[in-house]
Order: sequence, then structure tokens, then C-alpha cells
Amino acid sequence: MSGIPPDPSGPPPGRAPVLCGVGGWLPPRVVTNAELSQRLDTTDAWITTRTGIRGRHAVEPGQATSDLAVEAGRRALCSAGEPAVDTVLVATTTPDRPCPATAPLVAARLGLRHVAAFDVSAVCTGFVYGLATAAGLIAAGVSERVLLIGADVYSSIVDPDDRTNAIIFGDGAGAVVLRAGEVDEPGALGHFDLGSDGDGEEIIMIAAGGSRQRGSDRPPTREESHFAMRGKEVYRHAVTRMAASARAALDSAGWKPGDVDHFVGHQANLRILQSVADDLGIERDRCARHLVEVGNTGAASIPLALDHAYSTGLLSPGARVLLTGFGGGLTWGSCVLRWPDLSQEPDGRRALGKDRQ
Repeated sequence: MSGIPPDPSGPPPGRAPVLCGVGGWLPPRVVTNAELSQRLDTTDAWITTRTGIRGRHAVEPGQATSDLAVEAGRRALCSAGEPAVDTVLVATTTPDRPCPATAPLVAARLGLRHVAAFDVSAVCTGFVYGLATAAGLIAAGVSERVLLIGADVYSSIVDPDDRTNAIIFGDGAGAVVLRAGEVDEPGALGHFDLGSDGDGEEIIMIAAGGSRQRGSDRPPTREESHFAMRGKEVYRHAVTRMAASARAALDSAGWKPGDVDHFVGHQANLRILQSVADDLGIERDRCARHLVEVGNTGAASIPLALDHAYSTGLLSPGARVLLTGFGGGLTWGSCVLRWPDLSQEPDGRRALGKDRQ
């Protein structure tokens, strides 16, 4: 069978997304377990035992997802040497508005005008889906450099009187900069595994606010207007799906669980993270545990954990990193990379898109 000849104007073979910058931002206000226990039927010991979470951050009145995304994006761009980027992606469950997307506003506030910008919606798997999206854009030659931000303000959708969920979620944003590079260089992302199961949509959802509810004849209830999650079912699906997806990514990369230096799973619950690590055969001390201080920050959790691990010296150049996430949809996804030496990244990659700013 004759194949289609390669397009000489198309992307060069072997293009891969290479991580060249990372940053994160948490709103200053900290909500401790002790504070929650003053208004909810719970205690610090109960929360810590069941979730591993001791505190979480929350926005001030008037702050929105874009405010956090801009700060995280600015720090990631600084980490990468403040390069020009031609694409901005924002993974979020809590956009500033249902319409338009939040990414164009974030891009404009960062001075990145006239670039491609759009949101990615896959709940807590959004950042991994965003990485895969950026990888496709770069591999196809559509983008040369992408700013990907995971940002969520869960305090805007979680009922503050809901003891089950109010203790888990926090607000925050994390970001990475990806550039076009070679598949075999440090920082190159690859070997993705993505999946979904729409039959489980009711396990994690906000029932009101979309066309389904708006097209009905009745107003939403308070419960339907807030985030809802079936904890026991989430735990079972999260452990099963994350472990299977992570294993698939490892197999594609030719890595064994023992090869993983740093396992960065979605920071949902400490017991979930430890169960996934145990299932994979990865030692628990190689598992990122940033949720202790920040809780579950949705699409921001993986990039925030990466930024924390890097800034505290836990990630060294060449380290083998496994990322895996799970969220509503249901959705899940994983990928691997070797951590780059960010101090060696050329700074000031300003030529690309200079006329777009």
C-alpha cells in the first residue's frame, strides 16, 4: 500500500513538548482544620485522619480563577526566562464565566495578545488533558511554545456548609511552559494515556447551571447548584483508574515502577495517593504529598505539586517523573517525563510571537 508523501511544509519529525518553566500561586488566606471545625460538625483529627489535609487556601471576596491563573502563569513564564508564547491553555472547572472562556482574558492580562487561547474542561484531570493538548499542538507544528495553567476556585462551587466537601477542596493555580524540542531531551513529555467513562458522570458533578438544567421547567435546588461527589465511589474509581492509566503510561515508556523517582498523582486525598502508589509498587516516599498544606485544588493540583517539589529541591535534573490524574466525567490520564535542568534553559526566547504582544 502506498503511503501519503510527507508534507515538506509540515512539522519536522520527532517534535516533542519540552517542559521549560514551572510556577504556582496560592491565595494568601489559609483556612485551617481548626477554623472549619468551629462551624462544621468535625475536628482537626477527623479531617487529618480521613484525608491527610491540614489546611487549604481560599480566595478573598471578589477574586476569581483568572486572578490566580495570571499569577501562576507569570511565575511560570519567569521560570522559563519570560519567553513569548503563541498559545495559552487554562484547565479549569471554575471559569470566571460560563461564556467566554477564561484563557483569552488570562492571556491578555499577561500581555500575550492575539495568541491562541482556550479552556480545557476535564475537571481534576484537566491539567493532564491540557498537557496532551499542548503536545498535539506542538507535534503538529501549530504551536512552538505553550503556557498551560491549571486553576480552580473550588470555594466558589462547594457549599461551605457541606462537611463532606468543604474540608477537602482549596483554591490555587499552577502552570508550566512547554516549548518545541526533541523527543529524547530532558523535559520532553511523552507516552500519554487518556480515558473517560461518561456513564459515571453523576459521581462527580454540579447538576445546575448547564443547558440540561436551564432547559428544564424548574429552578435548581441549593444542592444542585453546588459541587457534589460520592466519596466511596470516587475512591474506588480513582484508585483503579489512576493505577491502570499510570501503568499503561509506564509500559509505553518502557519504565518499571521502581524506575520512578517522583510520583505526582492528583492531590485528591492522601489515602488515594498512597493506595495508587501501593498498587503500582512505587514506594510511598516517592509520592508527592502537597495536599497536606493545600487540599484538593482540582486542575491546579498536579502543577502545584510539581512547583512545590521543584522549589523545595525534591526534583533534580534527570529524575523520572510519573504524572497521573482522575476527575469528573469520569476522566483520567497519565504521562511521563525526565525532569529538565531548568537553570540551563536559555532565557529570553523572545523572537517567537514578538509581533503578537
